Amino acid sequence: MEGFINFLKPPGMTSHDAVGFIRRLFQEKRVGHAGTLDPGAAGVLPIAVGRATGLIEYLDAVGKSYRAEMTFGFATDSGDDTGKVVERLDEFTMPDEAQIREVLASFTGEITQVPPAHSAIKINGRRACDLLRAGQQVEIPSRQVQIYELKLLQLQGNTALIDVKCSKGTYIRSLCADIGSALGIPATMSFLVRTSAGGFSLQHSYSVEELKDLGEKGELESILLPADKVISHIPAYELAQNRVKAFCNGLLTHDRRYQEKYQPHKDVLLRVYSQGEFIGIGRYSVAQGGILPDKVMINR
Repeated sequence: MEGFINFLKPPGMTSHDAVGFIRRLFQEKRVGHAGTLDPGAAGVLPIAVGRATGLIEYLDAVGKSYRAEMTFGFATDSGDDTGKVVERLDEFTMPDEAQIREVLASFTGEITQVPPAHSAIKINGRRACDLLRAGQQVEIPSRQVQIYELKLLQLQGNTALIDVKCSKGTYIRSLCADIGSALGIPATMSFLVRTSAGGFSLQHSYSVEELKDLGEKGELESILLPADKVISHIPAYELAQNRVKAFCNGLLTHDRRYQEKYQPHKDVLLRVYSQGEFIGIGRYSVAQGGILPDKVMINR
């Protein structure tokens, strides 16, 4: 079996644990996840099975959506409510809805954020969270991320519920803390669910219990999403049948018609097909004027 699973990760399960669960359920060694989700968070976690694991890297650039709860009045070292409290205000006046909406609008577009030190970001080859546990000081460099949409859904007591659509690499914990700073009140992410990742949506995800039930019925294969459909954000390309073997052997295929039609000014990734069969991922090379294999998915 091979393909992608739209897994609904429950709170308390790490992304690594999720891979182990799917590996045991499908009895398949080749399993991997796309886009780490914090242990305390829930939601969509795309998981690849079999040869589909070779396509995980092409999901890296897809946007993601989240629903998050912010609690005002305290801040933690991790950015969420599982961390150690580093700042607390016992008395403060909650900003009104208009103030919060104004600040949220200022965080829409390209922003600079510093990811939390309690994260899986690699520092000199080691995860930042592991370095912290070892008692080492960690400095995380800032990064540019894109916030496509930021909505206030509900304001109740000292909490705010928000929806976020963002680019890869965005840390919602950091976003919540930065929104609090902009309002002059410490804030912490107290709940998070990922509602979508690329073409994977919460509505069509499968929980642990549902997957176990399907396993008992012998119906797991029915929920696997075809690998090539999951990366539909990459444009499709039809390769001539007589060039399939050459593609699989790593050779360049010149295509003047593609060059004349699209006139690409930079290299382009392509989903390569031949007579309806998914062959793999190619890359149009401007320098060489043709398609080179980037990932071959068949044996020829």
